[in-house]
Amino acid sequence: MEEQKKQAGSELELSGVSLSDKIEKIQRISEDVIHAISRAVKGQTTNIRYLWQSILIGGHVLLEGVPGLGKTLLVRSLAQVIDGKSARIQFTPDLMPSDVTGNKIFDLQTGRFSYRKGPIFTNVLLADEINRTPPKTQAALLEAMEEQQVTIDGETFPLPKLFFVVATQNPIEYEGTYVLPEAQLDRFSTKLIIGYPDKEEEKKLLTTHRFHERREKELSRIITIDELLAFREVIEQVTVSEAVVEYVHAIITETRNHPKILLGASPRAGLSLLALSKAEAAINGRTYVTPDDVKVVTKPSLRHRILLQPDGELEGWSSDEVLEEIIESVVVPR
Repeated sequence: MEEQKKQAGSELELSGVSLSDKIEKIQRISEDVIHAISRAVKGQTTNIRYLWQSILIGGHVLLEGVPGLGKTLLVRSLAQVIDGKSARIQFTPDLMPSDVTGNKIFDLQTGRFSYRKGPIFTNVLLADEINRTPPKTQAALLEAMEEQQVTIDGETFPLPKLFFVVATQNPIEYEGTYVLPEAQLDRFSTKLIIGYPDKEEEKKLLTTHRFHERREKELSRIITIDELLAFREVIEQVTVSEAVVEYVHAIITETRNHPKILLGASPRAGLSLLALSKAEAAINGRTYVTPDDVKVVTKPSLRHRILLQPDGELEGWSSDEVLEEIIESVVVPR
């Protein structure tokens, strides 16, 4: 009952307000969120922005980077500012699907089976080193990420209304890892490459860090879960002109026709690209999407959804370079 009252209050707060005022509120809170997380995770402001966009549209994120760059810290900081529950699953070769989703256990007192929920029942889930577990366990996340529910022995259990998966993988280790299937990669709205911080940020980290203190900072709550869910409804109302829709479709189509690409982007990828463009527009304080918004989010949205030709990978092509070629070749609408 208390949760319903909170949600109703949040909806009333945004009802009767013009779209431009709602977008202004999203812009203001987004700036506060990005700034707060940036204080905890140095040198990753752009990736923090993409991470925030993804949660605003109800997507999921794949983080790729070597150890020690703050991927776990990034996820925990996000959970703090939205006042949500977070959980971490360390994926290993011996991890079972039931370790992720939970299982049914027999209760001797009642004589019945009861469901014991797994760590997946949370708001922000960190799937650490997801490519270290076999495909059977990876598949346990598929239904959860797409349908926001878990099915055990034919019985369906809904996940929290805010369910956000951030999976990590190490790009340089191949021994003992399993390649993520295309079906699962397509579930991630964004793939972010976590790189080393720039010189000044890293020097600042070295001079200010105390070895006996944790890097994780206590961040204040900036937005409630109910407000975040209400923001998603507002972002849905961001206007997209027919010309911009054609532009998005042209980019998606070009990924299927480009000679360096073996497998192009799916229709789901096009929907995700458009949704991220709306979030980019909202964060910038606009009620409409421009081609520049689409350009900004094209690489993080599509880099994991295209498969390059084998000879291209041998010659050193990267997905980002090919996507840059596509962005430059597609005519931008006026």
